[in-house]
Amino acid sequence: MKSRMKILIPCLAVLLFASCTKDYLNDKPYTSVVLQDAIKTEGDLLVAVTGMYSVLRTTDLFGRTLPVKGDIMADNTFVITANSGRYITMNSFTSTAVGDAYALAVWQNAYIGIKYANSIIAAAPGITATANSKQYLGEAYAARALLYFELARNYGHPYTAAPNDLGVPLVLTFDQNLLPKRNTVKEVYTQVIADLEQAYSLMSVYRGTSYFSKYAARALEARVYQNMGDWANAKTTALDVVTSSGFALLPSASYVAYWGSPVAQTTTKNETLFEVESDYTSNNGFDQIGFIYLTLGGGYGDILANSDLYAAYSATDVRKSLMSTGTRSGQAGTAYFCNKYINAASATDKDDTKVVRLADVMLILAEAYYNTADPVNANLYLNKVATQRDPSFTGWTDAGAQILEDILVERRKELAFEGSRLWDLVRLQRSWTKTSNQSPLVTIAVTPTNTQLILPIPTNEINANPNIVQNPGY
Repeated sequence: MKSRMKILIPCLAVLLFASCTKDYLNDKPYTSVVLQDAIKTEGDLLVAVTGMYSVLRTTDLFGRTLPVKGDIMADNTFVITANSGRYITMNSFTSTAVGDAYALAVWQNAYIGIKYANSIIAAAPGITATANSKQYLGEAYAARALLYFELARNYGHPYTAAPNDLGVPLVLTFDQNLLPKRNTVKEVYTQVIADLEQAYSLMSVYRGTSYFSKYAARALEARVYQNMGDWANAKTTALDVVTSSGFALLPSASYVAYWGSPVAQTTTKNETLFEVESDYTSNNGFDQIGFIYLTLGGGYGDILANSDLYAAYSATDVRKSLMSTGTRSGQAGTAYFCNKYINAASATDKDDTKVVRLADVMLILAEAYYNTADPVNANLYLNKVATQRDPSFTGWTDAGAQILEDILVERRKELAFEGSRLWDLVRLQRSWTKTSNQSPLVTIAVTPTNTQLILPIPTNEINANPNIVQNPGY
């Protein structure tokens, strides 16, 4: 069993499991081979890439926790009074260094995904270069970039406020004896950009929305530059996606059906640039994202939307159709439900988690134009999204600083329940009122200095690696 565990989830410099010992790490498995040693052909590369994507689907990455965290710690959602015990510490801003299951699980699973990507990258030079092998290699670079980006902003302070503060350890090659220190936030972001540039240069094959593509990597790069406050590069990369990717916004009449369909796109290019796929056989069971919002099929239904989010949509805004009102057992008052994930109990397919969408890229482009003193184009791209979603809306026409506020309103409405709201508030160093219960009303005043905005470094990691230090406040 030990030799097999080393193949599937090898210890990354004791990064993942405190129980690893030096003797165990130095054992060369004799019943099988280390992952990167097993990748000898293009077919092997494809198998490894498939395994890498399966890690992204885990509950405490994009399967549920990351998108939930981005809304529940902001001003979009809250955990109801009668709940199953999930996401309570995030909802109440009471995470602790000892025993925080989410901090540990996100850390572990992200580094497992990075391990897969590193193995693919290390093995690729020995494989004949073809369009497909280069595509798979590019996907590994993109996935590694995505995971390091999420690690950096979940465990480190925002780049826009403290780029030289500690981020997370950069582990780019397998070394079982490594005890890495935490790199700075800036160093991690620099690596993320380098990986995305490499991915963009390598990929040329479009395999559908459940795999990284050239322009999905470019779109993620635009998001990274947005989080860095690098508006010139955010504009260049976002504009490249908008003008060259071939992806298009859906008409308003198709928007609800787009969210209602659990099927990943394979040839069409509507809205979604990259999503983490779940199907009938490969899914998180009752820990899928849909079950945390709804009770359909025996789901938990623990998380409701805030009333002010629902009120932000006009009656003719198609996005309002993805929310509903009613009552929820164990919660007083009107309940506002998220209906973006309605296929959790489907007998044929499950909801995918959309990670990068064209609407997001267009709103990044609008914000980039605003920050590079081009209000005309800022309003142009802002309204491409706003009027597409609400055919009765004639468009935003504001000037000056109000343009940014309009963009943030549209981002909140467009990307609700997709995990982006927290990061918009954090990167802009905003303060907000977090609703932890709506009836009776319980609120938390959140400021940019709140230590709960980043997760604690897992105690297991600190105990296993003397070079790792804890985040302030924990």
